[in-house]
Amino acid sequence: MIVQTVPVSHYLTTNAYFYVDEKSGKGVLIDPAAEAEHLLQIIRENNWKIEKILLTHGHFDHIGAVQQIADTLRVSYFIHIKGKQYLSSPQFNLSGMTPKPIILEQAQYLEDGEMVGWNDDKSAGLRVIYTPGHTQDSVVYYDKDNNIAFVGDTIFKDSYGATHFPGGDFVQLMNSIKNKVLTLPDNTVLYSGHSEPTTVGLEKNNF
Repeated sequence: MIVQTVPVSHYLTTNAYFYVDEKSGKGVLIDPAAEAEHLLQIIRENNWKIEKILLTHGHFDHIGAVQQIADTLRVSYFIHIKGKQYLSSPQFNLSGMTPKPIILEQAQYLEDGEMVGWNDDKSAGLRVIYTPGHTQDSVVYYDKDNNIAFVGDTIFKDSYGATHFPGGDFVQLMNSIKNKVLTLPDNTVLYSGHSEPTTVGLEKNNF
């Protein structure tokens, strides 16, 4: 599998990720925060077939380019079921603080434990792990076979997500990190929204 990190900037710099099968060129785009044309150009240059857009949570700095990319590629975007409140409310997704409030109305929703695969193959791919705390819709997308987890803003290298925004809960976040993220194998690489990669083993020293 190919993991390509693309830092994109709007009001904040956020890591967008392409997770693509090397042989078939099929894969997913995770958290397209901004710079839709830049991300689309990368897809074209690599001749990738992006089948789904996956969102780790519904904050504006993770969803800003979703609609344009989804419309261009004619693909669906997915978020945890509790993300409906965030995608429908500029107050909850924090875009109300910007000149361009965001409302997304065509999401498909995921539950804890669900598998997100390629070609609608739900037996392999990324498992949804519900990790509330930073937001009430936060999830991790975990690939057991390749020891990779896309963790959004749940945990960063040497840090963790803020909890003072709508829906944030510090106790929930610590429980999510300790009981869900840090129970994954130590060699699991954690790809976050705003830091360089780290591993479960390294982050156990911080909690």
